[in-house]
Amino acid sequence: MYTAALYADSKAHMRAWAGKRLAALTPQARRRSDEALFTRFLALPQAAEAPVILLYCGMGSEPDTARLIPLLLGRGHRVALPRCLPEGRMEARLVGADTPLFRHPMGMLEPGPLCLPVEPSEISLTLTPGLAFDPAGGRLGRGGGFYDRWLSDFGGITAALCRACVLVEAVPRAPHDLGVDLVVTEDGVCRSEGLSPLKYAGGRDPKAPPSGFRTCIHNG
Repeated sequence: MYTAALYADSKAHMRAWAGKRLAALTPQARRRSDEALFTRFLALPQAAEAPVILLYCGMGSEPDTARLIPLLLGRGHRVALPRCLPEGRMEARLVGADTPLFRHPMGMLEPGPLCLPVEPSEISLTLTPGLAFDPAGGRLGRGGGFYDRWLSDFGGITAALCRACVLVEAVPRAPHDLGVDLVVTEDGVCRSEGLSPLKYAGGRDPKAPPSGFRTCIHNG
């Protein structure tokens, strides 16, 4: 496991380290990882109870989350994908199983402007990408700040799919860096102790204590 004490404040170093770890995975290893991650994600009560879920389309060595779109639609969820806007902002737009997606200059697939927009308040769960995560919900993004801005106005549950090879001891975090409520790995789930019953049902409890994490490992 990466020891954060070695490079406590070096996001650039950790991004390079995580990128090499992910790039070293074979296609077969990525497929096995995806299967385990998707099985655990779909089994989450928070996912099962979410009427509207914001996904993202994984690129490169990220989980191939586009595969979740037809699965979630088949379970009766509405699915949205992020669409990038100027000044590092993004919006959510609803998609269907056959919705055409377009390649953004940064590499990700996103819906077009004709897809119906959905407000953050209508979304129950956001699946959040990242290069690396830690058991306390810390997230290392790619540096664009899109999700930090989005999550600052989001009141639902946040989750992440984290390959075990990039689950680190601690992600360097600045004051503006926002973590996630649930970190899903191939081997288990890290769940926030501050995930109150109200938030569990899709809304934040303003009286909930600050989020602290405990690791809940479910084998099998």
